Amino acid sequence: MFLVLALSVPTHTDGQSVKVRDVTQGAEEVPVRLAGYGLVTGLSGTGDRIYGGDRRSMTVRAIANLMRNMGIEVPEQVIRSRNAAAVLVTAEASPYTRQGGRFDVSVASLGDASSLRGGQLWPTPLSAGVGAPVAAVAQGTIQVGGGDRRSRYDVETSATITRAGVAQLDFGGGSEPPSGVLVLREPDLALAQAIAGAINLDVGSEIATVTDPGAVTVDLPDEDPFGTLVAIGAVEVTPERSPRVVVNALDGLVAAGGEIRVGPAVVSHDWLTLTIASQEVVATPADDAPLPAADPAGGAPAVTGTDVADEGASQVVGVPGAVRLAPGIRVQELAEALHAVGASGQVIGSIFQSLRSVGALQAEVQIR
Repeated sequence: MFLVLALSVPTHTDGQSVKVRDVTQGAEEVPVRLAGYGLVTGLSGTGDRIYGGDRRSMTVRAIANLMRNMGIEVPEQVIRSRNAAAVLVTAEASPYTRQGGRFDVSVASLGDASSLRGGQLWPTPLSAGVGAPVAAVAQGTIQVGGGDRRSRYDVETSATITRAGVAQLDFGGGSEPPSGVLVLREPDLALAQAIAGAINLDVGSEIATVTDPGAVTVDLPDEDPFGTLVAIGAVEVTPERSPRVVVNALDGLVAAGGEIRVGPAVVSHDWLTLTIASQEVVATPADDAPLPAADPAGGAPAVTGTDVADEGASQVVGVPGAVRLAPGIRVQELAEALHAVGASGQVIGSIFQSLRSVGALQAEVQIR
């Protein structure tokens, strides 16, 4: 449970020019989402298991059906599934994909397989919904990241296979002329106005108008609509980006854009107390000190600190589970302090969310 007290301080994020095509898409460019049920074979004993002598599992039935479709009748009772795994295959492709076009697919285990590493995805039909015709077929070798140096954070029951999907028919895009409606990837009224203004200035006077915060309508000429869209896509705008902090809940990785700073606050969570307040004496962990280990009983990590009197120092870690920081500290420095006391990724993410909730952190927080 968190206890948070805070006073907010303003933050500032510098704008960066981007092209219109990077922040918008045509209204007709709705991606095609496909899904299918398949099998991964060739696993090294890490596939789906069978408990209690039950040979009627979905994996066993899938293997039996697969062999039956190939003209081979195999009783389900003799099938062992440790080298195979039932998986869900999903994909998102452009509506302009034509027959024979390739795209990436994602594979995720449906059963209790421990790893899909090195497996082979059997040819899997993909469709846009139940009862829909087969739109593509996916097949390929699964490469799981992490290499030989694996950690407890590595996930080996899902993976992405590059260009493993092959379209069996045209996905339907391009049959109608472009509508001239540019949909913002992230609706924002100020950005929509900036896009319309830049198009009118660089491409043609008064051809673009703001429909709403999520769309800009462009009056395309009949003689060359696609050429005009290409010119519009190359127009540069400078959006006023909202500051954002992204936290990986698994490993505690924190990414922040720009000089995002944190105002005065007090956050209390179980063994950890974070205090952001004015102070005279500060402390930081010694450079050669090992990372603190958490108490097996669930208490605070044993943290040691070295007092320093430098005016530029901002972090205080003087007692177990206590972190003191100066107001206006950067997000990166706060993340380093939390890592130093052994805070987990979930705790770090919750702290940033709490700081955001009370106004001490003027930035959007995303936990992934």
